[in-house]
Amino acid sequence: MFGMGKSKSLIGLDIGSSSVKAVELKKTKQGYELVSFGIEPLAQDTVVDGAIMDAPAVAERISSIFDSQKIKIKDVATSVSGHSVIVKRVPMPVMGEDELYDRIQAEASQHIPFDIADVNLSHQLLETTDSQMDVLLVAVKKDKILNHTNVLAQAGKTPVIVDIDAFALENCFEVNYDPDPAQVVALLNIGASVMNINIIRGWTPLFTRDVSVGGNQYTDALQKELDLNYEDAERLKMGGTLPGVTDEQRSSILRSVSDILILEIQKTFDFFRATASGENIRRIVVAGGTARVPGLLDLLREEFGMPVEELYPFRKIVVNPGRHDEEKIREMAPRLAIAVGLALRSFDTP
Repeated sequence: MFGMGKSKSLIGLDIGSSSVKAVELKKTKQGYELVSFGIEPLAQDTVVDGAIMDAPAVAERISSIFDSQKIKIKDVATSVSGHSVIVKRVPMPVMGEDELYDRIQAEASQHIPFDIADVNLSHQLLETTDSQMDVLLVAVKKDKILNHTNVLAQAGKTPVIVDIDAFALENCFEVNYDPDPAQVVALLNIGASVMNINIIRGWTPLFTRDVSVGGNQYTDALQKELDLNYEDAERLKMGGTLPGVTDEQRSSILRSVSDILILEIQKTFDFFRATASGENIRRIVVAGGTARVPGLLDLLREEFGMPVEELYPFRKIVVNPGRHDEEKIREMAPRLAIAVGLALRSFDTP
């Protein structure tokens, strides 16, 4: 959304609450191919609700990925999410691009709960009828963007694009799944501390929301209820076993947290239906590390009565088995969706 300059090749860099992910792609005659990828874990509270609290630690992790994967490119596309990000679909009278550009500041001040001087604004025309045009308005607090770009500078990288997590997810989905232009799909990226929800029809975003819930709540609940340390709780959360803990105990705790997530998704869907007349969600696609929490996708199918699947970010991207361990990629896949969507921004312009 927010371009910082021109570049031919970009590394997709996703700075999440639990890890930093980087993906490098190249364009071939067959489409896109994976060049390199890396994930580096972050200590607890290094990134909180999308805000980087320990910049040197994150910069060190970024450098570590680039060094270990021998990535020479310094230009990156990164993304932000959370309370400092506002995305609104705004109906406006039909007008030319120049007039729209002039009007967008005044329009934004009515929809954004921050001082306009404190935000970076971007807009995109979505759909036009004879009497109305729908414009996607995006505002991100300047200090939020600086929080990310300063860390990238510390790591010796150049931020060329700062996107929104929800749009990077949509980008990844569109390239890999060839969406039906008439079908409404809910894309969920459930990370460690934030869940991005993006409801789209075909290639058009209809409704976007970030919710401060995620995988950390499962870990916290397991630690508290079973008196475990962080590492053991993480192992249980992702399907591992521990002496003295029954499957029933674990399932009951996981279910109680899944119910909280599902309630937030349900509230979002209800709000969307109330504001988007005649639009019905037909399918749910889930990314993020939390997608792998045992039983979560089954609960979503049961609750919403529609197809639910895990997003595979390399469905249409060539993975050379001579260069990459496909089993490792399958294991990490849901966590790489945002980084893949960001890396695809390299190919937005010829």
